Amino acid sequence: MVKLKPTSIMPSNFPFLVSLLLLLLNCATKTVQCFDQHEKKLLSLQNLQWQALKSGTTSSSSSTCVSQKSRTEKGAIVLEMKHRDYCSGKTIDWNKEQKKRLILDKLHVQNLQSRIRTTNSGNIKVVSESNTQIPLTSGIKLQTLNYIVTVQLGGKKMAVIVDTGSDLTWVQCQPCKSCYTQQDPVFNPSISPSYKKVECNSSTCQSLLFATGNSGVCSSNPNPTCNYYVSYGDGSYTRGDLGSEHLVLGTTSVKGFVIGCGRNNKGLFGGASGLMGLGRSDLSLISQTKSIFGGVFSYCLPSTQPGASGSLVLGGDSYSSVYKNSTPITFTRMVSNPQLSTFYVLNLTGVSIGGVRLLSDSSSFGKLGGILIDSGTVITRLPPSIYNAFKAEFLKQFSGFPSAPGFSILETCFNLSAYQEVNIPVVKLQFEGNAEMAVDVMGIFYFVKADASQVCLAIASLSYEDEIGIIGNYQQKNQRVIYDTKESKLGFAGESCTSL
Repeated sequence: MVKLKPTSIMPSNFPFLVSLLLLLLNCATKTVQCFDQHEKKLLSLQNLQWQALKSGTTSSSSSTCVSQKSRTEKGAIVLEMKHRDYCSGKTIDWNKEQKKRLILDKLHVQNLQSRIRTTNSGNIKVVSESNTQIPLTSGIKLQTLNYIVTVQLGGKKMAVIVDTGSDLTWVQCQPCKSCYTQQDPVFNPSISPSYKKVECNSSTCQSLLFATGNSGVCSSNPNPTCNYYVSYGDGSYTRGDLGSEHLVLGTTSVKGFVIGCGRNNKGLFGGASGLMGLGRSDLSLISQTKSIFGGVFSYCLPSTQPGASGSLVLGGDSYSSVYKNSTPITFTRMVSNPQLSTFYVLNLTGVSIGGVRLLSDSSSFGKLGGILIDSGTVITRLPPSIYNAFKAEFLKQFSGFPSAPGFSILETCFNLSAYQEVNIPVVKLQFEGNAEMAVDVMGIFYFVKADASQVCLAIASLSYEDEIGIIGNYQQKNQRVIYDTKESKLGFAGESCTSL
């Protein structure tokens, strides 16, 4: 008799099969998250700024807001852009400042909506009495979530806030009846041989009505000059006289540049010397330099991390000659809207979260009438129906994390203090013409508290459906955003805005 050698009926991969079975059982009982097909990006919490700020405060060693970095490259001027919190030299209470920024942002948006309603109704107030790249700096140093660049005016370097939602460029001037405290010396036009006042009966003075919503008025001096007034809705304002001065952007000179010389200024402009208006009226920097830069500019907004800087690029021979984008540029047209002619308006056609495209009730995307893109607004605003759909899908994909109380205008918050890293659903905004902006992972959450115990979804709802949506600067971080006013189109591309 032949004895057969016993063989095992257990397959060699039996341990793997057992592990797979246990995994499937756990998935079925939702013990673990399995087979998530949604697009996600990893956010490392321990590397964020708040990790170095566990005491809740930060300070800057810089005693000036002025940047020394700028260059000319391939027909473009490149200016360093920074977040303005890092030029004040003051200690900042993180938790208090985060709340104050959102309160001010709420007021800023209310002012924008009010300006739009006023423009639509036709009510205008009359108030009495070649190419450059500039470094772009975050405005945290100066107490707000805005960005600053350095320019030279009348031979003096000064840091100014960059705002695509404003038109008039202005700086504080001596003698000053009432001025806020700025980090660098206040401009004195009386000692500048190139400064000239604008006459009140000139076409330049008359253009204030369209640029600011307030008509220019004549002073009572023997030689009447044009006075201006601009308010920003959060209680901030500037009032003074209109003048022209020699402006230098990087290495490019602009003679006879029209500016506001602020003699009575109040508000949260922080340590900046004034504001650079990048809007679409005749008085904006883009319109005044159109013969030099062709009406083209772009920016890459840096994060709020210490030392981070992006850039403001003016002009350029081609869209790709200077930029350091990591993804292709996609363009969408600027929406023509006579009631919003000084703003940059786009047609938002969709939003996707983790690869899931939202379909809002009653096709709300098509009824928006356009969405503003604004460097002066912090948090993106969406109409209630779109926001509610956004929030529901985000919570569906970002589940299992402990919740935290809402904060100011932000209602969807989490406690992530126990985590070193989290996977966040990828958020993309789609526009007419198949253009797309993928929101950087740093633009999804707003860190309310330094220990990450209160981290909120950085998207807010508008109060009413008929208000216009706004894409804020928080969601524009680490993006190259290109404005081509000549061709009336706007482009997006991913870019790491960490250096000039």
